[in-house]
Amino acid sequence: MARRKKVYEGKAKILYEGPEPGTFVQYFKDDATAYNAEKHAVIEGKGVLNNRLSEFFMTGLGQIGVPTHFIRRLNMREQLIRQVEMIPLEVIVRNFAAGSMAERLGLEEGTQLPRPIIEFSLKDDALGDPMVPEEYIIAFGWATQQDLDDIVALALRVNDYMSGVMHGVGIKLVDFKIEVGRVWDGDYQRLVIADEISPDSCRLWDVQSGARLDKDVFRRDLGDLADAYTEVARRLGVMPSNATHMPKPTLIN
Repeated sequence: MARRKKVYEGKAKILYEGPEPGTFVQYFKDDATAYNAEKHAVIEGKGVLNNRLSEFFMTGLGQIGVPTHFIRRLNMREQLIRQVEMIPLEVIVRNFAAGSMAERLGLEEGTQLPRPIIEFSLKDDALGDPMVPEEYIIAFGWATQQDLDDIVALALRVNDYMSGVMHGVGIKLVDFKIEVGRVWDGDYQRLVIADEISPDSCRLWDVQSGARLDKDVFRRDLGDLADAYTEVARRLGVMPSNATHMPKPTLIN
C-alpha cells in the first residue's frame, strides 16, 4: 500500500491526506519542544499518549455540543479529522497565573485569577507567537468581531468542561491553549475546535502536591515527561493504572 501524501508537518504532529475528501489523518509524533523549538527531545510514547488524551477530550466536548474537527481515532498514533480552514491564532485561557502571565505581571505562580482570562497570540513560530489584541486581529483580517465573540464563547465552554473533568481526578487546570478552524457549508461557516487538546497544550497541576503533569516538566527539567502524561491518562481512565511507558508503534499506512 502506498504511503499517504504528507500535507503538513509541525513540531508535534504530521497531517496526511485523508481517505475521504475533506479529511486529514493526524499523526502524533514523539517530539517534545519548548521555547519555540530551541529545546527539543524525542520522548518515546509521547505521541501515543497525546493521541489517546486528545481523543478523550475531543470526544467529551462533542458529547456536550462543542463542535470539533475530530472524527475518530484510527490507531495508536493517528486520528481521522475534518479538514478545516485554520484561524492563525492561539487562544489561551487562564484560570491561575503561571508562565508568561506570572512573569509579565509579577504574580506568584498559582495565584487564582478573579475570572478566566482569554488571550490571543498570533500563531507564528518565527515571531515567537506574539500576543495580539483584538484590534489587531480584526484590523489585519485574521478573524471578524463575530468570530472573536464565537471563539470566546467556545473557549469558555471548553474551560468549563476541562476544569470539571480535571477537578474530578484531582488535577488543577491552570491554563490551556486551543486553536480554532472554520468549516464551510456553502456560504455558511461554523467554528470548531481543531489541532489537539493534550498535556502539551495545558498546564496541569496535582491539586494536593502541586506537581506538574504537563509540558513544564520538560521545559523546566522537572522529571520524566512520559511519566507525567501517563499519570494524567491513568487518572482519566484512558489507560490501565498498571501501564508503563507505551512502546513506539510502527506507522500504519
